[in-house]
Order: sequence, then structure tokens, then C-alpha cells
Amino acid sequence: MALFTNQATLTYNDNVINSNIVTGEIVQVLTVTKNALSDTYERDKTITYIINIVNSSDSDFTDLTVTDNLGAYAFNTSTLVPLTYVDDSVRYFIKGDLQAQPTVAATSPLTITGITVPANGNATIVYSATVNEFAPLDGETQITNIVTVSGRGLSTPVTAEETITLETGPILSITKAVCPLSVPENGTLTYTFVIRNNGFTEATAADNLVIRDTFDPILNITSVTLGGTALTPTTDYTYNAETGEFSTVAGVVTVPAATYVRDATTGAYSVTPGATVLTVTGTI
Repeated sequence: MALFTNQATLTYNDNVINSNIVTGEIVQVLTVTKNALSDTYERDKTITYIINIVNSSDSDFTDLTVTDNLGAYAFNTSTLVPLTYVDDSVRYFIKGDLQAQPTVAATSPLTITGITVPANGNATIVYSATVNEFAPLDGETQITNIVTVSGRGLSTPVTAEETITLETGPILSITKAVCPLSVPENGTLTYTFVIRNNGFTEATAADNLVIRDTFDPILNITSVTLGGTALTPTTDYTYNAETGEFSTVAGVVTVPAATYVRDATTGAYSVTPGATVLTVTGTI
């Protein structure tokens, strides 16, 4: 909503007469909201955003432009953008009905053109962006991106913003390898499990990590190590030699937090996941 003023003048015989000042108000009839489907972010995570534009007037708004700054922020003398638009991810709805894909005129900032919001109706735009190497990992660990709607019929652009914060707690993954790939009968096999932590919080005993596996062929276990340290049967792990079912005891496995380094020139973060290695060796 914006106020405006106006005044007329009357001139005659070198005289200038001012009228009274009239004041009016432009009532904003277009509103915009923005929401992310995830409250948190981590490296390489894809975030889906939903923009809803509501028109409370009796006239259509046509040929509007929707711009998202993708969380751009200042760093040194440059501007960094922590989100990367996912190509062809934009979807456009009018009153809930899917429309032809609109034009993406630019991807950074994301610029979508040719949007119509019908009278007493709404338009919804959905798109996705991936968290990249410029997403903050220290200081204010959040991404705030601003959407702006502008175009014909609007006295001033309308805006909305959404903030997501850095994921807290461990973010774990596990991979498994076997060596050798070809083993003779009664030969020795070693299974290696690598547990990685992409989060910046250590996975401690309180997180109750448990690694389970059923070995087929069944192993005659000769050693189990965690980070190079031998584990003790029953105390640290259990194994059923008849079924091949193996399990670590809850809390025995811990994984250090990930670490990062920020390039002082480019502002990019490089992340090194924390890792713990479990090995199980035996004969078949």
C-alpha cells in the first residue's frame, strides 16, 4: 500500500496559484508468499520452493516477472550465490491447473517471465535449487533467498523471502567393499565398511549406531576391527555362526564430524567428511 499526493497550479497574468494538495492511496492487491519444503540444508541437497501469488482484484495481472536471488550475499568485494537452479524444474499453475512451462530468462538470479495471475485468483510457481559450495557453513549458517514479482500494473514490486538453516546433527552414509573379489573355497575374505559423516556434529555413542549384516557365504570370523582397533566378541559385536548374522553393539561405532576449509579468495567451502572404518575378516 502506498500514498500519493498531487497538486495543480493556475497561472494568469504572471500569477501562479497553487491548488490544494490531494492525497490518495494505492491499495496493494497482489501478494506473494514463499515456502521451502525443507527447513534445513546440507551440501548438494536439493531444496524445492513454492511461490504463491494471490490477486484480490477484479482484473488480471499479465506478463509478470518473478525473480529469485537464490540466497545471494556479499563476500569480500563480490557476491556469492549458495543455490543453483535445477534445470527444467520450474512448474507453473493457475488456480491449481498445470500450465505450459514458463520462460526461464536467466538462472542466476533465477528470472521467470510471462506469468499471469487471474482476477480474484492465484498463480503458483514451483522450482528446485541445489545447495552448492558457497552455502554458509560458519557464522550465520542460513540461506535467505528473496523472490520479487514485478511488471505491468504494479506500482511497486512485491517481495517475499524464505530462510533455511544448516542441518544439525550427524549426516551418515555407509559403503561396503569385499576383498578379494574372487576367493577359493576355505579362503579368507575381508569385508570393509566405511561410515562417513557429512554433518558437522560428531556421531557419538549416544547416537546408538549399529551396523548389521548377514554374511553369505557364512564367515568363520577371525578378526573384527574398528579404526584399526580390535573389537571384542559379545562386548563390541555379536555374531551367529550358524546364520551369518553380524551386528555391532549399539554405541560402539562413533564417527567424527566433517571438517571444512573456506577459500579466502573465492569464498568456496571444501568439505572433508568424517569417517570410521569397520573391517570383518574370516574364512568361508
